[in-house]
Amino acid sequence: GSMENYVAAKMHIFDRMDGDDIAIIGVDDATSEAICRTMLHETEQLVLPIAAGCTVTHGVYWANGKLHNTLGEINIDLVGDISGVKSLQGEHNGQNAAAAYAACLVNGCGHADIIAAMQTYPGLAHRMEWLGEINGVQFVNDSKATNADAAAKAIACYKNIYLIAGGRPKEGGLKGLEIYADNIRHIFLIGEASDEFAKWAQKYGIEHTKSQSLDIAVLSAHQMAQSKRGEPGGAATILLSPACASWD
Repeated sequence: GSMENYVAAKMHIFDRMDGDDIAIIGVDDATSEAICRTMLHETEQLVLPIAAGCTVTHGVYWANGKLHNTLGEINIDLVGDISGVKSLQGEHNGQNAAAAYAACLVNGCGHADIIAAMQTYPGLAHRMEWLGEINGVQFVNDSKATNADAAAKAIACYKNIYLIAGGRPKEGGLKGLEIYADNIRHIFLIGEASDEFAKWAQKYGIEHTKSQSLDIAVLSAHQMAQSKRGEPGGAATILLSPACASWD
């Protein structure tokens, strides 16, 4: 019925916790930060803040590919580098990693063991799934990104993107992705959304091709990326992040 009621419902997660329990809460958004602040002052259980968009004291945060554990003595900062983990790229995955690190830590795992495990983490299928590379061009399957907001998480992580997008469009289409226009080198459009997305691409000066089907789009993106290797812009990424439902 309202955002306030939604927040109140979410807070019931913590109802059965007591002084022996630990609540791990991300504080990157104002609503969750307020929940954390309230619980620090009004509840029995310990509260452990985690973040990826800011630093936290006596908590865990991610910054520039590194996890920081500030739970120890004053001025002690345990740092673990996960910047090279292809399945944990982007700020949103930094927050995921910080939450996972905190959960493992409070259950008895050591800092070095957690970081070592993360460095071999294969990721989840269809969620910014790194498939490999050909001649320096990497392929990423982010097919779970079925709306523009989800696609934005992946597009923000890469430069020089050959994007494959489309399917059955949802309300709003690609609205919001224009702030990442400089990251996108070319869009290959598929499915029912092709005409609508082509108008969006044209509006923001992004080169595009109507490929209609996924197999054609992958081949076309591969051929174009390979033909332009060595040009300014750095290593290329072929990214399937459709921003659509796949029902068409």
